[in-house]
Amino acid sequence: MTMKIGIDARFYGPRVGGGGIGRYVAELVTHLQELDQENEYIIFLKKENFHECKITNPNFYKKMVDVHWYGLKEQMVMPREVRLSKVDFMHYPHWNIPLFSRVPFIVTVHDLILIEDKHSARSSTRNKILHGFKYAIFRTVLENAIHRSKHILTVSSYSKEAILKHFGIRQDKITVTPNGIIPALNNKNISLTKMGVYEPYFLYVGNAYPHKNLETMLEAFADFSEKIPYVQLVIAGRRDMFSKKLEKYARELGVNQERLRFIDLPSDDEISALYRSSNLFIYPSKLEGFGMPPLEAMSYGTPVAAAFASSLPEVLGSSAHYFNPEEADQLEKIMIEAIKNPELIRSKVEAGKEQVKKFTWKNLAEKTLAEYKKMR
Repeated sequence: MTMKIGIDARFYGPRVGGGGIGRYVAELVTHLQELDQENEYIIFLKKENFHECKITNPNFYKKMVDVHWYGLKEQMVMPREVRLSKVDFMHYPHWNIPLFSRVPFIVTVHDLILIEDKHSARSSTRNKILHGFKYAIFRTVLENAIHRSKHILTVSSYSKEAILKHFGIRQDKITVTPNGIIPALNNKNISLTKMGVYEPYFLYVGNAYPHKNLETMLEAFADFSEKIPYVQLVIAGRRDMFSKKLEKYARELGVNQERLRFIDLPSDDEISALYRSSNLFIYPSKLEGFGMPPLEAMSYGTPVAAAFASSLPEVLGSSAHYFNPEEADQLEKIMIEAIKNPELIRSKVEAGKEQVKKFTWKNLAEKTLAEYKKMR
């Protein structure tokens, strides 16, 4: 018996939905088209990414629902559009499920960072009353997603345990479907100097949200630079209020501004060029549902220093150089070794390349499709 499946793909693509959920949605839709020749799919997209989503399977159909997430309009419009599409069930790749939707659904919960790190939850709203109101809405919508879903997908065992801890649901209601990574790109035509990057350098890729713990990285780099002053620290991600705060903190620490480079929204080709030539990739995050950037760095043969926290040991295995995310001096020692004793730091590179092979988008799509089939 064939099914008509809806996927809320409004986050589709890193350009619109970011490097985490946006990439997840794009890769899931792409690989499902290759894997499933039986069921029919309705892919809900925004105007921004409607043409970006390429359809190669005749059983897949695009539908534009140009409604942004998290707003009142989403709560009103999405249930109607889903109902009119007559799908058997929906897959929502995030917890923002309309409260009044009555169509059965599967949800992907990537992490519970807004619950586990109250500072991150408060960071984008200065008014305490407004923050409290927004947090109450978030908690209501999340609990709706968790308890009303037919099944929950998540990206790591760490995230699964966090969901079980906070919501007390049955273990068999959650399936772990680890993320994949994009194979290393060959981009020899990309110029680092045009990006203002000079070797040797350390690299961080991602946003500057509080849970990413970039302050510890800056503290370690400030002390490191007093001993070895010719290395650059490159931070590649979105330029926003969080990165501007970080830039101010770097000045307070006395970091030479010529040795600190912020790159706003680099392309995939630019990011891969940065990975390939970096002396060390640094990931100091305290909380991650998965953590794709350090795996991506490993795929390029770049050594990785990562916080021993949350899902990172699970995902990176023994292929990273770990440090306590609260101890800047531990990270500083790894930075020094990366320059003074690179053979030691690169000793885990081959293990990293093997670790990366465990995580493919095709594997994620296969596990997701297996859960779809249980909805018959």
